[in-house]
Amino acid sequence: MSARLVLLAALADVVFVTGFALTGRLSHEEHPLLGLWTTAWPFLAGLAVGWLLTLAWRAPTAPLRTGVGVWAVTLAGGMLLRAASGQGTAPAFIIVAAIVLAVTLVGWRAVAALVRHRRLVGAAAGAEASRGA
Repeated sequence: MSARLVLLAALADVVFVTGFALTGRLSHEEHPLLGLWTTAWPFLAGLAVGWLLTLAWRAPTAPLRTGVGVWAVTLAGGMLLRAASGQGTAPAFIIVAAIVLAVTLVGWRAVAALVRHRRLVGAAAGAEASRGA
């Protein structure tokens, strides 16, 4: 696995988790930047633990092997850290967070896997066609 791919995958995850926190702040009409760190840090910490527990750097773009594990640990860790730091963990928030983080953390990996698969199929078809020509 290339170091560049690992770095890009980690960066994508950080952007999506931070975007989730930013969107939440905006939807509650809170200043988007002043409290962004307060909102984001529990989930970013959960994301870091998720990467460690899943050994995400070994298959950073795998939707099931990495994405589902990273999502689950990010969500659970984020909620536990929010509760420990006196932030809200209302059931509706947990549901929204679960959905948004699943769509982003697993979703981008699923799209990447689909693109990779289509490229491989296309390359195989091209190779087959050139052998038959």
